[in-house]
Amino acid sequence: MSQRTEGDLTKTGMSLKHDREWDYELDRIVEAVEERDADKVGLQFPEGLKRRAPAVADDLRELTDDVTYLISGQPCYGACDLDTYLMRRCDVFVHFGHSPMKESDKIIYVPLFSNVDPFPIMEESLAELADPEDDPDVGLVTTAQHMNLFGDMVDWLEERGYEVHTRRGDDRLTHEGQVLGCNYASADIDADQVLYVGGGKFHPLGLAMEHPDKTVVIGDPVNNVVKVADTEKFLKQRYGAVHRAMDADTFGVIFCTKIGQGRWEKAEEIVEENDNAHLITMDEVTPDRLRNFDFDAFVNTGCPRITTDDGPRFHKPMLTPGEYEIAVGNEPLENLEFDTFHGTW
Repeated sequence: MSQRTEGDLTKTGMSLKHDREWDYELDRIVEAVEERDADKVGLQFPEGLKRRAPAVADDLRELTDDVTYLISGQPCYGACDLDTYLMRRCDVFVHFGHSPMKESDKIIYVPLFSNVDPFPIMEESLAELADPEDDPDVGLVTTAQHMNLFGDMVDWLEERGYEVHTRRGDDRLTHEGQVLGCNYASADIDADQVLYVGGGKFHPLGLAMEHPDKTVVIGDPVNNVVKVADTEKFLKQRYGAVHRAMDADTFGVIFCTKIGQGRWEKAEEIVEENDNAHLITMDEVTPDRLRNFDFDAFVNTGCPRITTDDGPRFHKPMLTPGEYEIAVGNEPLENLEFDTFHGTW
């Protein structure tokens, strides 16, 4: 099995002042800064890595002359969540932690490939997959952080007798086999079982909801955990929110102004069809910011994770557009499904 060097800090050709577990691709950033004769460079990090931003800026300042590095403090949860205010004021804008959702000459996407070895946890995951002699078909998906080893993961499974099914989903996805927290189209493959290699519970949970006919095995190399995705608790939570919203008279319909999260037509459609629904525009949707609105329930047309991750924290029921249709009687309860995003902006 070949081992690729992308994501290996010892192979970047640059000595970093700060120890890190990610490849920040400083050489590529410096090259772009020099080619474009940039004076101002914006740096945007996902929430979990904002604490690393000053160290990365320090390293870049040592490698370039007369360049100002500006750090975005805006919340960032994906490539759909670009700081457009800062981006307009910079010559180069570097977005860390996510693969491109839409290409731009001004934006450099640094996916931050993980150096965590996924193969030990994949070995443990075999106990939850069917024996290849009984069912050789398996789908394989992962996140942007592990895409640098995706080909090796496919080879690894094939060497153990599996027929691996992969595909690239739609325009919102950059790579074959990649999943996002809002898009699992890469799992639309001809296999009854899917191996998800990656950290966190949201991606595999959404995948299992989107594809209830498939067994989703989670191989988490970050937390060293193997388990099968179970949607029961999640479904109970969502059914509870829908039931509480069935008694609602007034609805606040949220349109998220983040560049890659807006579904204006969907928000407008709900408001036009319901005289007791009002459209609210917001960039960051949080329980505290909605507490000042006295609606009986809310409908979130922005990122699905606002509803599914933070739903219980809101003071009133928070619904997806599909759940809203059930709550007002337009659809039966059995049509409840996971809310997903498709396409870009």
